[in-house]
Amino acid sequence: MRVDAHQHFWARARGDYAWLETIDAVKPIRQDYYPADFEAYRARHGIKRTVLVQAAPSIEETEYMLGLADATPWIAKVVGWVDFENPDHRRHLERWARHAKFSGVRPMIQDIADTDWMLRPDVQWAYDAVCALDLTFDALGVPRHLGNFQRLFDRYPKMRIVIDHCLKPEIRNNRFDDWAAAMAKIAAKTPVHCKLSGLATEAKADWDVATLKPYADHVINSFGAARVMWGSDWPVVNLAGGYEAWRAAAEEIVKPVDAERIFGGTAQEFYRIS
Repeated sequence: MRVDAHQHFWARARGDYAWLETIDAVKPIRQDYYPADFEAYRARHGIKRTVLVQAAPSIEETEYMLGLADATPWIAKVVGWVDFENPDHRRHLERWARHAKFSGVRPMIQDIADTDWMLRPDVQWAYDAVCALDLTFDALGVPRHLGNFQRLFDRYPKMRIVIDHCLKPEIRNNRFDDWAAAMAKIAAKTPVHCKLSGLATEAKADWDVATLKPYADHVINSFGAARVMWGSDWPVVNLAGGYEAWRAAAEEIVKPVDAERIFGGTAQEFYRIS
């Protein structure tokens, strides 16, 4: 089964995508995206299931995504959002955990100024709830978070965790070594998974396969194909060449022996997609 382990839909009129409306660099994708807009890519690449990931820090967006999933058979799982600073939001996790297509949550850590936010005592209830309810946790951050993510992953060894976008290495600035060492340590010391996604967006506009390959190879070699899953990050990937360019690059980078796992099997197992 081919799975796109990371994609988004949004309707701007819902009003909770602040980043989309205020950041000039994302103007090219400042429009609505619905399941019908994704059908051509799905058909062309034989994508049987997708994982729909939150793009707004609101309970309402998670409800919206679950509605889309209910109406769209090929949306296999939804990764939503709760306010980690509000313990009362455990009730939402408990309610959604009963929904067959709800998988887990993703706090938008990359946008939080406090690098140590994820380790604050007042947000630990949320990780405990994720573990207790057997949900997933998508780790969204940037390289400055690598040390703290290592601490977090060590603290919750039973939490089902996947790193989004390879932790966004600074490819455009050729900053490989520190990121690579920290990612290798996480891979060696924890059971965490990693999404092969988002790399093109972190490179300069004229990226090619050779630009991305060292970073992708390092993730695959460190985590192994059984813990790596491919995601398009569509429509954000439209800022960096689009779905077709990123898919073609990934297919050229991924060895045939690993392709079944990375383009489907790993996501199917991690997100429990039937």
